[in-house]
Amino acid sequence: MFHNLIESSSHRQEIKRRGSFLLFTTATYAFLFAITGVVSIYAYDTHLEAANYEVVTMLPPVELAPPTPVAIHADGPPNSGHTKSTIPQRESPMLSVNHPEVTPPNISTTPNKNLALPPAGVFKIGRDTDPSSPGGGGPSGGSGGVRSLTQPRQLVEVSDPPPLPEKPKPESKIISKGVITGLALALPKPTYPPIAKKLGIQGAVSVQVLIDETGHVISAKAINGSPFLTSEAQKAAYQARFSPTRLSDQPVKVSGVITYHFALNE
Repeated sequence: MFHNLIESSSHRQEIKRRGSFLLFTTATYAFLFAITGVVSIYAYDTHLEAANYEVVTMLPPVELAPPTPVAIHADGPPNSGHTKSTIPQRESPMLSVNHPEVTPPNISTTPNKNLALPPAGVFKIGRDTDPSSPGGGGPSGGSGGVRSLTQPRQLVEVSDPPPLPEKPKPESKIISKGVITGLALALPKPTYPPIAKKLGIQGAVSVQVLIDETGHVISAKAINGSPFLTSEAQKAAYQARFSPTRLSDQPVKVSGVITYHFALNE
């Protein structure tokens, strides 16, 4: 009985010692985690001074209206002949042709003799005068004679002119001469087809040819004869050569017929 009491007392002390160690260890780790969190907060750099908080707003483009000249009505007495006005006068306020965006109120085929408004600045309502031009300052009907306002010249880029159309070459005439076998300068004999020899086929083959201005055959087509012989006859016709033909000192083409004779005894 006493032995069990002593043993129970020793276990109670061991459990108490282990509990104290666990509590101390937990408190130590909690303290270290707290210190680490505080240090990391102070050590973190958010780079607030480098942040850009500028707000950019995109606005739609706005078309700027052309400057409108300001009209000044001359209410006072007209200037004397010794004083020249530096302000142009216009009888009819009319924009120049450099403003196609403004539609004119009236459309007519009759040319307008009035001067157009100046590009910028002020003007007076009165007889057309332009003091900026040489001899200006007086009215259009004064001693200086009738003057016209010359519009400023504009540089216009002119593309290269289109090439001139090529003159069509005169078509060469074609002369038909019928059978021209004897007119050939060179008339190679056609090869006798082996299958025609085996079958005993022979006879004449007529080939319609077209000769160019230099005497060369440019077209050949058999018009009669055995189908076993026409192929070789056409090949031989392309190799024929003729002298150039001229009509009124102009080279012409010639159409004719070449006849080939195929014989087994040759």
